[in-house]
Amino acid sequence: MLEKKSLLTTLPGGLRIATCEMPHAETAAMGIWASVGGRHEPPTLNGISHFIEHMLFKGTAKRSARRIMDEIEGIGGDLNAYTSEERTCYYATSAAEFFPRVCDVLCDIYTNPRFAKRDIDRERGVIAEEIQMYRDEPSSHIQELLQKTFWAGHPLGRPLTGTLETISGMDAEAFRAYRTTHYHARNTIVTAAGKIRHEEVVDRVAAQLDSLPTRKPRAVKACPAAPTAPRLAVEGRDIQQTQLALALPSPGHCDARRYAFHLLNVILGANASSRLFQEMREKRGLCYSVSSHWMSLNDGGYLDISAGLDRKNIEKSLTLIFSQFDNLREKPVGAAELRRAKDYTIGSSLMALERAASQNSRLGGSILSQGEIVPPETVNERIRSVTAAEIQEVAREVLDPSRITLAIVGPNPDEPLLKKILGI
Repeated sequence: MLEKKSLLTTLPGGLRIATCEMPHAETAAMGIWASVGGRHEPPTLNGISHFIEHMLFKGTAKRSARRIMDEIEGIGGDLNAYTSEERTCYYATSAAEFFPRVCDVLCDIYTNPRFAKRDIDRERGVIAEEIQMYRDEPSSHIQELLQKTFWAGHPLGRPLTGTLETISGMDAEAFRAYRTTHYHARNTIVTAAGKIRHEEVVDRVAAQLDSLPTRKPRAVKACPAAPTAPRLAVEGRDIQQTQLALALPSPGHCDARRYAFHLLNVILGANASSRLFQEMREKRGLCYSVSSHWMSLNDGGYLDISAGLDRKNIEKSLTLIFSQFDNLREKPVGAAELRRAKDYTIGSSLMALERAASQNSRLGGSILSQGEIVPPETVNERIRSVTAAEIQEVAREVLDPSRITLAIVGPNPDEPLLKKILGI
């Protein structure tokens, strides 16, 4: 296999450009990352990062919304974006020969959004439907309820989409002011991967993003202190299935314990071989789905365990979850299970990184979280070096039911029983 080479260049204004050259690939992927997301927003502008993300596809001085999509989809490419708590990313993938066009389109929408009033008003309605869609889907809504309860009183506890009230007051002036504050050279990273050349990407991007101003990044409100006592949020709904989600304070993705914690998550509930899936679904048939997820931030995060089940199985399921916590806290993971978790983590990463789009995503995530490109080989070495004792140590710190945040959405939730289970 031909070597994959990753390089990083920082321009005088602070713009960072990272590439992964994949000579064997036939595709190329590009991303423009703004280091801004939901946690940067004041209460009155909750949802503005996500709203701006939508608006960047609605036209520029030289491209209509239709032309933006036609130029990428017309070559068989894919163009999309997402907003998270700490970042907003605009990305596209195409056959490598069309990379210059992909670069031109992404740079154009990033620097020259039109923000026409009729487009804003139309998209406001689209986002309102998105907000209500999440509200109507219990499996999505419970995650917002969980974050609101876990991050109570903090920007991280607000929905990324905003609310119907907050988006109603957003206009072009607010968008331009917010972009001026956050969409600048030192807050922007450009990534590219596939059949590309680093020097060519740097030259092209430097020419097209030279209009980005240079400013000092704004400080972000630190994660609040982790809960030290159980928290409960319940919402009754006339639905057939009860949604359960719980959170426990966890390390962030800059924490030295992150490799051990990642493996702990894999062992606990990240796939169909995990303890929770095997115990709750395969052995006892208590639910159709159960999984764990690591919500990871620069300075904190939480372990999220979610399940959809019958109301009558809530107490039994929580008892099983807590028993798995006890097992991981009290007994080291066996050699075979630890090896499987490592092989799963490394193997799934290696398969993903055969794709230009995954390499592109890796570059942006690495720089935003670590400030540099961390080679996959380094990550895999760290994963391989994790011991059962390290996993047990982080399990003892994290898997503490006395610090749990529990959210329930479903028919007639038994709040007194839930409080009794949590010891509230």
